[in-house]
Amino acid sequence: MPTPTAYTARPRVTYALLLGSVLGAGLLWRSGWLPLSPFWFKYGGDSLWALAVFLGFGTIWRMASTTRVACLALAFSFAVEFSQLCHAPWLEAIRGNMLGRLVLGSTFNAPDLLAYVAGIGAAMAGEFMWRRK
Repeated sequence: MPTPTAYTARPRVTYALLLGSVLGAGLLWRSGWLPLSPFWFKYGGDSLWALAVFLGFGTIWRMASTTRVACLALAFSFAVEFSQLCHAPWLEAIRGNMLGRLVLGSTFNAPDLLAYVAGIGAAMAGEFMWRRK
């Protein structure tokens, strides 16, 4: 049985499939087709975005600890949110198309940071439970 500091590689195909599923769920979430309250529409989508970042980083850094992947995902998510305070022309040009806006957002909103923590926390909990089995 592996010790808590010994990690097996994350299954890349599984994580890629999970990532695709979360991205699909996020697009559906924000499509307006689901009867969600404004709170869940906004912050649930942000949590799914952060969960996708965790899964993406977990796919890339397969041997990294869950905590390390979570810290990287949180740092990236926070950096993207704080980058919304910067309105350089080149950055606004990226945000001017749908993909750029989905990845980088457009307007800084401090409560989004809590949604990112919730999404990455859920990802950590799921991975800890999966690794225990």
